[in-house]
Amino acid sequence: MSTASEVTLITGGAGFIGSNLADRLCRMGRRVLIYDNLSRPGVERNLEWLQTEWGDLVDVEIGDVRNKSSLSKAVKHAHSVFHFAAQVAVTSTLTDPVHDFEVNVGGTLNLLEAIRSMSDPPSLLFTSTNKVYGNLAQLTLRDDRTRYRPEDSWVSSHGISEKSPLDFHSPYGCSKGAADQYIIDHVRSFGLPFAVFRMSCIYGPHQFGTEDQGWVAHFLIRALEGQPITLYGDGKQVRDILFVEDLINAFLLAEKNIGTAAGHAFNIGGGVANTISLLELVEFIDELRGIPTKTISEEWRTGDQRYYVSDTSKFHAMTGWKPTVGVFKGVERLYNWLSENTPVAQRKAVS
Repeated sequence: MSTASEVTLITGGAGFIGSNLADRLCRMGRRVLIYDNLSRPGVERNLEWLQTEWGDLVDVEIGDVRNKSSLSKAVKHAHSVFHFAAQVAVTSTLTDPVHDFEVNVGGTLNLLEAIRSMSDPPSLLFTSTNKVYGNLAQLTLRDDRTRYRPEDSWVSSHGISEKSPLDFHSPYGCSKGAADQYIIDHVRSFGLPFAVFRMSCIYGPHQFGTEDQGWVAHFLIRALEGQPITLYGDGKQVRDILFVEDLINAFLLAEKNIGTAAGHAFNIGGGVANTISLLELVEFIDELRGIPTKTISEEWRTGDQRYYVSDTSKFHAMTGWKPTVGVFKGVERLYNWLSENTPVAQRKAVS
């Protein structure tokens, strides 16, 4: 096992965001400890990639954040922590909200308390969600052909800021929001070096998206497999999407500036320059493939926001960060990666 002065702990590190962060850190010569229970389908492939690529720079501990003992042992080796381990599917939280609470709230509190017990606590960055703002029903929207647009000119120009009232929707929103608030309060109450990212939609390589989480990759995978895409609601929902490389840049800046970032929550996403609706993504996928994609319409899902775009000006003012990868270039890059790395693509390569 690596020494404490050398290791960055990434809970949920075998997942999409965690594996991309681990890769970047290893490229910088930093050692990482991935703590993951491998519950998400496909993450073993990410671990295999990281270990093949980086060898001894990557330590792996198979563990669950609900296990206080193993989590405490992992934290002892860390000088910096990125906390991504979570139950992430909104639909699953509606089926089993207790499990959702135990992982997202209980697991996070286990980690915070393990860090608080250390004589030299590491910094921690937590990935929260835009769902802490609820369904934003107070926004007045106009209905264009392919998307909703806010009537409020300030929201249209800037997006949703951290000043928006918290309004947790769905058990998932409640559990992530509670964890978000525990982290901010651990800074207030105990002076710990923690910060929160309230994230919009992240996409990029090594994302094997599902209908419940990772919708950009999920749409691309369905299209590549020749399967229909299900649109919940009317498909005019708008999100700002952020390419994972830009998110990693933000992580590293937050870590570097943790002295000023501690105690703050930041809305992080592609911002107003990088928005797309579900219908617009389907249209772009059709352009990439040269053939139309079949869609299926279903009812709106609980807590779905018709419009969410991050106002990232607070984090930009503190660190100078801004996205560099545009929507269409980023989606095309993910499409090309998935074309070579999905099971369907691999079967075609063999046949």
